[in-house]
Amino acid sequence: MSPLLWLLVLLPPLAGTALLVTGRAADRWAAGTALAVAAVTLGLAVTAAVRHPAARAPFLQGLPLGLAVDGLSGVLVITVAAVALVVLLFSAAEFGAAEARARFFGLMLLFAGSMLVTVTATTLPTLLLGWEVMGATSWALIGYWWREPARTAAAETAFLTTRTADLGLYLAAGAALAADPGALDLDGLVRAEDPWASFATAGLLVAAFGKSAQLPFGFWLSRAMQGPSPVSALLHSATMVVAGAYLLLRTGPLLAASGWGATAAAWTGAVTAVALGLVAIAQTDLKQLLAASTCAQIGFMVMAAGVGATTGGTLQLAAHAAAKSLLFLVAGAWLTAWGTRQLSELRGAARSYRTVGALCTVGALSLAGLPPLSLWAAKDVLLAGALDDSPWLYATGLAAAVLSAAYSARILRFVWSPPVRSTGDGPRIPGGAVAPLALPALGCLALTPLAFPPLRDALSEYLGAGDQAEARAAEFALSGVLALVTAGAAWAWGARPAPMPRGLAAWAGDWLSLERAARRLFVAPTLRAADAAAVLDHVVLDRAVDATASGALAWARWTAHHVEGAIDSAVGGVATTARRLGRWARRPQTGQLHQYLVQAVAAFVLLAVVLVLVR
Repeated sequence: MSPLLWLLVLLPPLAGTALLVTGRAADRWAAGTALAVAAVTLGLAVTAAVRHPAARAPFLQGLPLGLAVDGLSGVLVITVAAVALVVLLFSAAEFGAAEARARFFGLMLLFAGSMLVTVTATTLPTLLLGWEVMGATSWALIGYWWREPARTAAAETAFLTTRTADLGLYLAAGAALAADPGALDLDGLVRAEDPWASFATAGLLVAAFGKSAQLPFGFWLSRAMQGPSPVSALLHSATMVVAGAYLLLRTGPLLAASGWGATAAAWTGAVTAVALGLVAIAQTDLKQLLAASTCAQIGFMVMAAGVGATTGGTLQLAAHAAAKSLLFLVAGAWLTAWGTRQLSELRGAARSYRTVGALCTVGALSLAGLPPLSLWAAKDVLLAGALDDSPWLYATGLAAAVLSAAYSARILRFVWSPPVRSTGDGPRIPGGAVAPLALPALGCLALTPLAFPPLRDALSEYLGAGDQAEARAAEFALSGVLALVTAGAAWAWGARPAPMPRGLAAWAGDWLSLERAARRLFVAPTLRAADAAAVLDHVVLDRAVDATASGALAWARWTAHHVEGAIDSAVGGVATTARRLGRWARRPQTGQLHQYLVQAVAAFVLLAVVLVLVR
């Protein structure tokens, strides 16, 4: 029992639930309460990351709840708590009094709590609890403005897509139970034997790819951009979309032992990083560009899990959380100020409010992989593991890094261009929303030393990562130069459409038509099957039931008219005959002894005659 750990995972969801239950009556103090809880949670997360507490509680027969903070989960709990605090600080300034603040902040705390349960879970039942609540609250947050049908439809698409992939976790749990019924410890999955090990690996990969918006599930992240910008900043920087990558980093030994899982993860992540990088370049909507870049950047983390580069993947996760939370919040600030997310209409946005513009530049340059910012260094640490595994994998990762520089420079090229609006159309960014942006910008710089000795070695030891491939100075220089040259070329290219064939640009702009393919391959057949079932129900089964009922009524009428009368007559005849026989039987019963004697003599004489005749 660890009070510290239970307080860490229960404080945010309990406070969030209290705000949700209280409702609009709590709007005035919802932001303050959420900020206080987030600050305390961050302090608890730092303490837990140092002390490494563990806890266990009974849940189901033989399936306890298990929680623990070790090296990997220690980094995650700090990252989740820190990003949640920054996002809530921004939200407190941006969300006006007219909004349902208690519902918003309550859902954000509940979501953050579910993520903390997910990253500290040591057993599959615990992981499933956190995973499911995280999916449900993400649906509620994406559809926060539920009166707008487009937003609720987007929330449903995101929820159903990830929910379908989540079935992989149940497959993994079933395989683990079949292999060795017990506590279903995550660390114990590696001891399962085939075919159960392969089933568990496949289930974990599907669940992770779905949650982290990897191919072929990436399209749901595009639809999720209908949610408020703070929601995007929290869900799509350090929480929901990195949960899948974290799960693969956590279960890396199982991927390696399966014989194929590690390769599948590595190449899926690499291909996603390249493909969604092209998608990002083709976008004209700032939030859509950031969403596609999120898929691409998480592809690096998934690739790191596949090649066993735990240190690099963890660094990438933390550095991405800082850069992407900053950029999503900046996008939200500009959306509030300018009323648009279109890059072409955001020209001069950085010039109009230079503090926000400078902070956006830090985040974008970090996303581009330019030195000395953290994503540059983190990416090379994990790419070193890819190089040890396969030169082709390394080349693919390097190509994805080049694309990162291109789409990041594209953002800066638009927002630093001469403004298209007059001074009177300038921004109306709330003053309190600017200060929180400095914190993730600072993280983009402060995390860089962790990628170099001796801090990198200390981090590897803290993570328990074992021997890790070391990036050489030439690799750092190569990626830095490539990023710088690509970013310069993208800046020089200006606001013109991306230099790719028109067909490819349209395909990439439509997110590789993934949602359309999913609707054709899965949604449309499911709806047709539902329609066929409805026809079977209404036309065949309903008519069969009606016909059976009509036949039963007709049979009842016929029997009532024909059979029942005959039966009544027969019963009446039997009764009449019985009455007559009864009357006849009473006649000899006179009560006079001499008559009984005469009857007995007559009976014996008759019996004697019968006996004589029979003989």
